[in-house]
Amino acid sequence: MRQKAVVLYSGGLDSSTCMAMAIAEGFIPYAISFSYGQRHSHELEVAKANAVRLGAAEHLVVDFDLRLMGGSALTSDIDVPKQGVGNDIPVTYVPARNTIFLSFALGWAEVLGAADIYIGVNALDYSGYPDCRPEYIEAYQKMANLATRAGVEGASRFKIHTPLISMTKAEIIKAGLALGVDYSLTHSCYDPTPAGLSCGECDSCRLRLKGFAEAGLKDPLKYS
Repeated sequence: MRQKAVVLYSGGLDSSTCMAMAIAEGFIPYAISFSYGQRHSHELEVAKANAVRLGAAEHLVVDFDLRLMGGSALTSDIDVPKQGVGNDIPVTYVPARNTIFLSFALGWAEVLGAADIYIGVNALDYSGYPDCRPEYIEAYQKMANLATRAGVEGASRFKIHTPLISMTKAEIIKAGLALGVDYSLTHSCYDPTPAGLSCGECDSCRLRLKGFAEAGLKDPLKYS
């Protein structure tokens, strides 16, 4: 019998690949996305349009507003950096975002009776966010099994799956294509045009374009 898994799904390249991997590993994916006050809604609209199309049994969108706190170029009026960032954690880092996202995913997983959560974090071709590192995921998994009834009573031992964590962006793209992921149904840009065209200059766009180039492929998205 196929088991359920909650998949954090943003509508982006990594999370779409992650969902395909969950399916390939025999799970029934339950996709969870977040409307958290991010500076644009295009990626979320992509997620809403394509979650079931990409294989999700159900798609839950959780709505809350991190703009109340700000502190990031994605949740305040700070400009999104273009043409590369330095060695410090960039201003596109959203304070505690993955901890918040995983908490919602953990709660839903417990309700669904699912012991598995997939998140498309990457610690190789990434922006340097602290909540994308293996030691963070290991610590969160330990906490999840201490902080839930399912974990304490032994009904489930929660596992946080991070299949992309040590892959280059090119390797992620090749793996996704082998699993049938249609990357024209994804969106990665931090600062798209009102029409939804990717800027091509923010860190997320640059990493995506670099990945396609290193894979010897052309990105199917249009850029402004």
